[in-house]
Amino acid sequence: MSRDRLACAKRLVVKVGSALVTNNGNGLDLKAIDGWARQIAQLREQGREIILVSSGAVACGVQRLGWGRRPKTVHEKQAAAAVGQAGLVEVYEAAFNKYGLHTAQILLTHDDLADRKRYLNARATLATLLELGVVPIINENDTVITDEIKFGDNDTLGALVANLMEADALIILTDQKGLYTADPRKDPAATLIQQATAGDPALEAMAGGAGSRVGTGGMITKIIAAKRAARSGADTVIASGHEIDPITRLAAGEPVGTLLVSQTPPLAARKQWLADHLQLAGRLILDNGAVNALKSGKSLLPIGVKSVEGEFERGAAVACLTADGNEIARGLCNYGSGEARLIARKATMEIEGILGYIEEPEIIHRDNLILT
Repeated sequence: MSRDRLACAKRLVVKVGSALVTNNGNGLDLKAIDGWARQIAQLREQGREIILVSSGAVACGVQRLGWGRRPKTVHEKQAAAAVGQAGLVEVYEAAFNKYGLHTAQILLTHDDLADRKRYLNARATLATLLELGVVPIINENDTVITDEIKFGDNDTLGALVANLMEADALIILTDQKGLYTADPRKDPAATLIQQATAGDPALEAMAGGAGSRVGTGGMITKIIAAKRAARSGADTVIASGHEIDPITRLAAGEPVGTLLVSQTPPLAARKQWLADHLQLAGRLILDNGAVNALKSGKSLLPIGVKSVEGEFERGAAVACLTADGNEIARGLCNYGSGEARLIARKATMEIEGILGYIEEPEIIHRDNLILT
């Protein structure tokens, strides 16, 4: 039945990795890119909406610049991305044009999805492009990223886009056939997992090591991406990009690769946005009473906050931690860090006397809070 859900999926996010796009670092794989364009065009004819998340800008730039290895310094990576992105988008536009489709380049950083207004702008733009029949091609904006604002890998970006656009499924194409019980490159007895539940802790233990020499991901990032995509109800498939027509076959419900099934009902858009925050502005340390209140669906009151860490403004996204440091929730704080410190451990009726005013009776209202 889960494969049937893929066959009925209207909106799909397809992520292709650097090793596939650049033929393991040997230059853009024009044949592979043409194949993806052809398959996506076929799905568009069926009324499906496809968003493509493509790695490969840095790897393409490295090849164009004649470098023998992936750069390690930030400025070299940014330079390679700037050179490579131009070539990448040119090839994609030419490939899709053969099948009567236009493409649109969307470059994102974490800040674009962490800011509520920019998040909604990105969502509206992508929705409009899909309505126009344009294929959005998304990549991380490697020309401006630093470690503080980067997604880290395009598996994560693919999951966030699936959440952003409430996609039915995320297809991750890689150079492996799927998820195995162990790393097949090291263990010949490893077997392919046909289907599992997204977010199952046992999956991470089965995942292999680091990514390829041209990419930054690995099987572990795909497992985590599937868990993230499941938050909005999206199933994830991890499959080989070297299969014959993997996109159309998966979209038809064929048993290709590993299907990681979401068992989570879709989150409301605001809570989905909160769940997708990779960096948070601060942390609130809670007592046991507040922890139990959040678990039962209640708002966070000042009296349950033991301490406040970090500097942030009113409306910032913050993490809520137990006394032993485990994150249990995240939400939008009704008070800045300075104000929150003043009213921590105080009853709601005391807020106005301490601050001279009261914005809200809660530190975080339950409508702006999600359990993690």
